[in-house]
Amino acid sequence: MSGSLDGLLVVDLTRALAGPQAAMMFGDLGARVIKVESPAGDDTRSWGPPFVEDNEGTAQSTYFLSCNRNKESITLDLKRDDEARLLARLIERADVLMENYKPGGLERLGFSTARLMELNPRLVVLSISGFGHDGPEAGRAGYDQIAQGEAGLMSLTGPDPDQPQRVGVPIADLLAGMNGAFGVLAALRERDRTGRGQIVRTSLLASVVAAHAFQGTRWTVAGEVGRAQGNQHPSIAPYGLFRCAGGSVQIACGNDAMWQRLCDALGVVLPEPRLYTTNADRLAHRESLTELLESTFAHFEPDDLLRRLADAGIPAGRVRTLDEVYTWEQTRSQQLLLDVEHQSLGKITLPGSALRTFTVDASGTETETTRSAHLPPPVLGVDADAIRAWLDNSPAASHL
Repeated sequence: MSGSLDGLLVVDLTRALAGPQAAMMFGDLGARVIKVESPAGDDTRSWGPPFVEDNEGTAQSTYFLSCNRNKESITLDLKRDDEARLLARLIERADVLMENYKPGGLERLGFSTARLMELNPRLVVLSISGFGHDGPEAGRAGYDQIAQGEAGLMSLTGPDPDQPQRVGVPIADLLAGMNGAFGVLAALRERDRTGRGQIVRTSLLASVVAAHAFQGTRWTVAGEVGRAQGNQHPSIAPYGLFRCAGGSVQIACGNDAMWQRLCDALGVVLPEPRLYTTNADRLAHRESLTELLESTFAHFEPDDLLRRLADAGIPAGRVRTLDEVYTWEQTRSQQLLLDVEHQSLGKITLPGSALRTFTVDASGTETETTRSAHLPPPVLGVDADAIRAWLDNSPAASHL
């Protein structure tokens, strides 16, 4: 299957992670994505180790491989007039342009928003910045860990308030990419109605703040400042990581009925049951609650404990290492591993897309329409000749 966005052309001027993530999401859904890189290549081509040596002895960055599948690559020096003209030709034919220069960066290269819309009034432009395109700190460069700290996420992460920690993946970048992709789809829908493109803007700062969820309203409405408190949920108990014999398990008791089932299934002895009746009670006595549960769980190995919890209908799970995740049958069943043939590395396996699509006929039968064949992350400039030939043989859009 080619994917639900087959027929769309995305010109990807982004580098690092937030923008490449957004463009890759479009590629995963079938859009044609042309990645325009500087002659030196995307910064992430040099981010490592780990690197994997290809058949010519060149080191390929696994970081780059993580966010650039389903793309073609061409290199352009936009300070050269002839190569800037080639970008203009791509823009004339594009549905979407994605960029993550610092605010004003693309304009300094001769591609202001006014010129972009002059080249292609139907163009949807995604601009991703670190801290927003206006405001007193708009000019700041945006890197994920800086944004995690500035946007408050690190203050909520870690064992306690004195040891702030970043999330183990570049979550600010990833959220900005996902928000950007979502905004572009909305702008394309608007274009269907009006015939005109739009500018879509998001930032690492905005994406983290928008993901504060209950921690945000905890402050804006209740006036409480959330703090890091390890692996226990600040508003639900018991909800977190608990030790047992030979390991640990995670438990999420979302209501009082689940709590009662947990006690019944595992024989939890409550010296003073009234202290743990409601969620508010359990939160107020979290420390003694944790001691009670862990003293009970100490009689069970993780697998046995998880079976008993599952039988009682209590949401629970283990903490897996990444090698365990990628060999887990459930992961494979969701098509979360993709095999592609890389131009110089040969066959490699990549983490897959989070989305699958299906059609349903009148009888209720589902047919999967998820893109089934994927392009590998491209070697730098590998598609330049093919792209130039395509430009030479394809007319510009009719609006010109």
